[in-house]
Amino acid sequence: MLNYQTDEELLRSSMGTPAVFGELVDRYQEKLFRLAFNIVRQKEEAEDIVQEAFTKIYLNANKFKKQEGASFKSWAYRIAFNSSISHYRKLKRTREREIVLDPEIYKNLPGESRIDVETDARITALKLLDRLPNELRRVVKMYYFEDKSYSAIASEEDIPLSTLKMRLFRAKKLLKNMVYETL
Repeated sequence: MLNYQTDEELLRSSMGTPAVFGELVDRYQEKLFRLAFNIVRQKEEAEDIVQEAFTKIYLNANKFKKQEGASFKSWAYRIAFNSSISHYRKLKRTREREIVLDPEIYKNLPGESRIDVETDARITALKLLDRLPNELRRVVKMYYFEDKSYSAIASEEDIPLSTLKMRLFRAKKLLKNMVYETL
């Protein structure tokens, strides 16, 4: 591979000779992986993020302009960081949509009626809820069982919206751990 002095020269050259971009990948892959992994804490997800970041870097190479205090390295890190945060938020939204006791799992179990399974799931959910601290149990019941909005619950509990969201997050995490303990 060609031996360029700066990352910026490599980037410029890769626009005409895509194979040269591999040198930048070699230089930064491990560093960007560490950055992504520190955010998402999952190896496979971090690898995907790094690949996405390098794709964005390559596709936007013509937009990079070296400026005072802004090198290729800082630009690449910013792209990887933003990709990591976006990916993390997407993962978080996906996890938040997961239901602790998903009724779909129980739909087609042999030898049991659907009503019996749903009743058992509801009883199990209520038993798990009883194990939660009172402040968490109240907000979970209001949100999931009484179908109240965030703002209504926050008002009723006399807490900021951010505190409510944190309580729901903690409750879901505890419930998920309880479910895994019982398996």
